[in-house]
Amino acid sequence: MNYHIKDKELAKKGKVRIEWAGEDMPVLNLIRERFSRQKPLADTRVACCLHVTTETANLALTLKAGGADVVVCASNPLSTQDDVAASLVKDYGIPVFAIKGEDTKTYYSHINSVLDTAPQITMDDGADLVSSIHQKRKDLAENVLAATEETTTGVIRLRSLERKGLLLFPIIAVNDADTKHLFDNRYGTGQSTIDGIIRATNKLLSGTSFVVCGYGWCGRGVAMRARGMGANVVVCEVDPLRALEAVMDGYTVLPLRQAAKKGDIFVTVTGDASVLRKEHFLSMKDGAILANAGHFNVELDLESLGKLAEKRRPLREFVEEYTLKNKRRLFVLGEGRLINLVSAEGHPASVMDMSFANQALSCEFIKKKSDTLEKKVYCVPRSIDEEIAALKLKSLGTKIDTLTPEQKKYLSSWEIGT
Repeated sequence: MNYHIKDKELAKKGKVRIEWAGEDMPVLNLIRERFSRQKPLADTRVACCLHVTTETANLALTLKAGGADVVVCASNPLSTQDDVAASLVKDYGIPVFAIKGEDTKTYYSHINSVLDTAPQITMDDGADLVSSIHQKRKDLAENVLAATEETTTGVIRLRSLERKGLLLFPIIAVNDADTKHLFDNRYGTGQSTIDGIIRATNKLLSGTSFVVCGYGWCGRGVAMRARGMGANVVVCEVDPLRALEAVMDGYTVLPLRQAAKKGDIFVTVTGDASVLRKEHFLSMKDGAILANAGHFNVELDLESLGKLAEKRRPLREFVEEYTLKNKRRLFVLGEGRLINLVSAEGHPASVMDMSFANQALSCEFIKKKSDTLEKKVYCVPRSIDEEIAALKLKSLGTKIDTLTPEQKKYLSSWEIGT
């Protein structure tokens, strides 16, 4: 078996952590049990470019249980949990190409190693597999039945390909499923981002001025959790509807130029580039902390910050101090990469349970329906979303009402009025 990981001897630690996460993934476990019996992915090559975490390991095991030949690489150079990668290789026989802290060259060599398996289904968190196929490995496109995409940033990239008529195979936008973005993006990103910032800095959030750049579902989650920790939250937005929502939710909304002067801690969650840049760095307080929870490391313009700095030095494992020429110091967390995965463990397993249930069932859907899919970006079928929500409620011991025949008739008719 071909693979590239840090150290196979880490497998023992990784295995028990994978099992611990699995305890909080009842929906995925139910799917795995059915997959083990029915083998809906038999003889299907599935390539996963995801954060190599305990939760991802449970997804990989579910796909393998369904009969798939699974191979995994990292979707971010700093998000790999090396013990998990080791366990997948040593204990479960799943090839992994991922090492925490790998450089850019190694990162893309790992992507290419995964693509060398000529996958029939690709699974992305950020669209790097799909982008690589479209840019440099077009010969592989004819093998691909369809792909799935896990995150907002990736869906944005893929819808751009679709609009330009360049998409080479169908995509299932897993991120757009309600059981994904309403929960994973909001509650998962909210909690894990705060966790990452605190682990990296050991700072007290209470009483700080906490600036959230972007008020999509991830930004909502970060703002909500920061306020819950006692921070004074400021939201910066470019979308008037989202900005209005933030106002109605009780947050202060300011242009970033103004917020830059007030913030103690800044978190970018936009999916766009150069959100915090030169003009903002120059007006920030001494000691301001800069973190990113958007997918790629482009939201903080670190190239400009490097040019403004007269000195740089690491202070803690995931904290780098930039001393500017005006003598103010700015602290960058995790090289501007996903702080919830760089210094913490990413989303809790209980919320990834739904996200990865979407991934598993979308793979099954692709295998069944690929002949009917066009070269465009699809939402996850509503029936899958509802099945996952129902299973999650059942696992929580929560019961809900059902419509009576009379209510169903009322909702489906136009004749019945007041």
